[in-house]
Amino acid sequence: MSHVFERELKPVRRPRRLRSVPAMRRMVAEHRLDPADFILPLFVADELGQSGQRREISSMPGVYQHSMDSLKQICEEALTAGIPCVDLFGVPRPEDKDATGSVAWDEAGILNRAVAQLRAEFGDDLLIMADTCLDEFTDHGHCGVVTHDRFGREVVDNDATLPLYADMAVAQAAAGAHLVSPSGMMDGQVAVIREALDAHGYTDVAIMAYSAKYASAFFGPFRDAVGSSLTGDRRTYQQDPANVREALLEVEHDVTEGADFVMVKPAMASLDVLAQVAEVSPVPVAAYQVSGEYAMIQAAGQNGWVDAERTMMESLMAIKRAGADQILTYFAIDAARFLRDQKDQ
Repeated sequence: MSHVFERELKPVRRPRRLRSVPAMRRMVAEHRLDPADFILPLFVADELGQSGQRREISSMPGVYQHSMDSLKQICEEALTAGIPCVDLFGVPRPEDKDATGSVAWDEAGILNRAVAQLRAEFGDDLLIMADTCLDEFTDHGHCGVVTHDRFGREVVDNDATLPLYADMAVAQAAAGAHLVSPSGMMDGQVAVIREALDAHGYTDVAIMAYSAKYASAFFGPFRDAVGSSLTGDRRTYQQDPANVREALLEVEHDVTEGADFVMVKPAMASLDVLAQVAEVSPVPVAAYQVSGEYAMIQAAGQNGWVDAERTMMESLMAIKRAGADQILTYFAIDAARFLRDQKDQ
């Protein structure tokens, strides 16, 4: 059989040399994951009390609503695995929800009690971050005060919501949170929270701002996790997935208003946005691998369609490679243990 080129062809360069054996691949790796990159989101449910029980979330296999005692147990697991921070979401009793989400700043509310107990248990060994948003606590499921505009349309009142966020952040700081995390996408939320924290003497409490948070279909399982009361959607305050420039604008605003971290959410569906934010941000950039992204990998793994462990690690590496300094992920403990086992080999 004749060939177009009769002479033997030899590559000028052989990039495969740098992929030849595991030690070579490790040596030339441009990015590395570490357990210190991860933040573990956790759900604490008032209905479960101090019982030590936990309740699996059906749409998020392997993720649970926790009682206070099981919350402490999983935080101990996270700390042992090398994870530096947990992000707490409170799940109140349905009868405690109201139009303004007032249990969110109640000292006896589920989230503030959980923050206080974890800070007492772990001190500064484990960073406690609290979600600073009203959606879990309102009876309508929106992230702020619902009213009607001059045309009679139901809307979330941005400026009426801001003082409630301030109250919530101050209550979380008083309970012992190291970080607060405003996720409601209200204009001016970071400035109002920073001013309130400083005015009450909590200048040491950091703010991780949800700066580029898209109105994403990937959030679906999360709403099961927090028992959301939402009807409708949040497209008037969360960002349009079609847009990048407004994400960069939101990041710029949040940094100017005092954010110590900015965040992109969802992570996997927004890797291009994450990369652009990482290029311009003067503060650390977090990315949230959200419930739907987690659930897809888990479902595919359980059905044997993908290797769940490899897919988990590849997805996290993609987020890291795109520019994330911190990764919020429900895989945090599993991924940290995988990295530890790899290191021990």
